[in-house]
Amino acid sequence: MPTENALVDQIVRLLDIRLLDPLEVLLEGDDAVAALRGLVRLRARRWAAQMLDGDDAVAVRAAVRLVATLYPDDQAFDPPTEWWRTPLGAVVAVRVGHPAAESVSYATAGAMLGITRQGVHDLVRRGRLPRHPDGGVPSAAVRDRLRGTDR
Repeated sequence: MPTENALVDQIVRLLDIRLLDPLEVLLEGDDAVAALRGLVRLRARRWAAQMLDGDDAVAVRAAVRLVATLYPDDQAFDPPTEWWRTPLGAVVAVRVGHPAAESVSYATAGAMLGITRQGVHDLVRRGRLPRHPDGGVPSAAVRDRLRGTDR
């Protein structure tokens, strides 16, 4: 799991880029945006604490809300494999699994687990990870393995 500070920093940076910077341009540098930046940092600490230390329902709600807000799209959420190695990606993997997919490719599962695609293939071959009937592996199985509850 990432440190709380690393997770907070990533959340703040993403919210700055995706929400606050465009708002600052639209409002022509209004002081209200500076106040929002302070509020975002405070809330980011709360969300990080909820995702890292909260019960499952609270952690999942916080993670799903952040992902939906930070990555809005008409398509299902499908981040690049590198995203799973970020602080937010790592905590989402542990607390939610993949928030928009029942099964994930071996490459995505590997990124979520911090191993290679071949490592996932070996886990499936040895029966340590189940194969999803539609291909890949179940997202929930990756999450459970990360949590150490797959035994």
